[in-house]
Amino acid sequence: MKQKKYQVAFEVAGSSAIFTRPDSGATPISYPIPTFSAAKGMFEAVARYKSAYIRPTKVEICKPIRFEKYVTNYGGPLRHPNQIKKKTAYQLPATILVEVCFRLYGVIEEVTPAPNGNNHLHALQAMFIRRLKKGQTYYTPVLGWKEFVPSYFGPLREEVTFVQKDINQIIPSLLHSVFDQPVDGKYKPVFRQNVEIQEGVLEYA
Repeated sequence: MKQKKYQVAFEVAGSSAIFTRPDSGATPISYPIPTFSAAKGMFEAVARYKSAYIRPTKVEICKPIRFEKYVTNYGGPLRHPNQIKKKTAYQLPATILVEVCFRLYGVIEEVTPAPNGNNHLHALQAMFIRRLKKGQTYYTPVLGWKEFVPSYFGPLREEVTFVQKDINQIIPSLLHSVFDQPVDGKYKPVFRQNVEIQEGVLEYA
């Protein structure tokens, strides 16, 4: 008997986004789409369950891909020791995405057996749909950096947004996931090679 799939989706839009390429060095450069890990984080901002999780399956690009230069005041641990001592920041240049809109899709999968035999897959799906409609989140979802908050985050707006089917490109190397397990994993980055965006859609493995 084929197991039922419990699927969820949301749409996110914003004026700025960055999904940093690890190979971009000291000047961060964004991928054209959210990574698997970034998508998973946005799903988890809405709903979580101890024994199940939402695995991102695909992303649809609903606005043209545009990159722009951006400068921010960085105050993190990678500063020079003198800057940390003096509590001063430095200007960090980056290449970011602007005016973005994505639709993200996911399927709910089991992490551990359901407690008391409950249908935890359905429970997580129902929780996600309910909270998304009400605009409830555990934390503010972001488009990469924390200052890049969405202008819209909610159910799909199928009469308003449309997939950019003229977008076709290959990403030579794409960071897929940061950890080796979907929950409580250890740091072990996984990359995919020659990932295709076909007619505005990228399928996560």
